[in-house]
Amino acid sequence: MVLWEHFKHLFTNYVFLSALISWFLAQIIKVIIGLFNKKEKNLLKIFFSTGGMPSSHSSSVMALCMATGIKVGLGTPVFAVTFVLAGIVMTDASGVRYQTGQQNIILKRITQKLFSEDANEINAGLKELVGHTHAQVYAGAALGLAVAIIMKFIMNIPLATA
Repeated sequence: MVLWEHFKHLFTNYVFLSALISWFLAQIIKVIIGLFNKKEKNLLKIFFSTGGMPSSHSSSVMALCMATGIKVGLGTPVFAVTFVLAGIVMTDASGVRYQTGQQNIILKRITQKLFSEDANEINAGLKELVGHTHAQVYAGAALGLAVAIIMKFIMNIPLATA
């Protein structure tokens, strides 16, 4: 099988497409929100950023989980794996990663006070927006659920009986 055939199968895969489209839509929504907030003018930077509303991590793993459940059934081991993965990703996005961003804000303030001349150079790698609030995670999860359900109807995927 040639390489193109592998890509053809991948890009006609309901589960994969649901996750990919869900991620893409979440990033587009971030750009739209960013335009209204006018905090960041670089649209590509917003599109490829982590953090923000809605959580693209939550959106893509929830779409992956829901599409897997629709395709192969809720009683299957592969659905259980995607369900656990979605839970871990969403918990991490609103827990550890969010706290990392909050700590980076504090570190930037400390370095501003201690090293006022060199603070920008020291802080250059610290990102404040690396995680998500609970609302951002819930919004991403809702988007992922909606995308998986809509894609089911668009691609005419039968509901699994397992």
